Amino acid sequence: MPDMSASASLAMTHLVTLAKEVDEDKVTPGVLGFIVFAVMALAVWGLMKSMNRHMGRVDFEESPEAASGKDAAEKASGKASPAKG
Repeated sequence: MPDMSASASLAMTHLVTLAKEVDEDKVTPGVLGFIVFAVMALAVWGLMKSMNRHMGRVDFEESPEAASGKDAAEKASGKASPAKG
């Protein structure tokens, strides 16, 4: 089995020389940064679309205690809620 420390040190010497060539004032996110941002934006858009679809399917009915209190208040004010159909 070959010695891994020799190949690791060789790789590190190449990476260090590449790092010295990069100008710190000109470093940008580049294409990879754009791709990551675009994927995250698409994921958020998809999650929001899915959430809106699921929230539209929710059929919420109040408990009888809360509904009876609301009905009594509506009768006293003379206003009725529209029927859902």
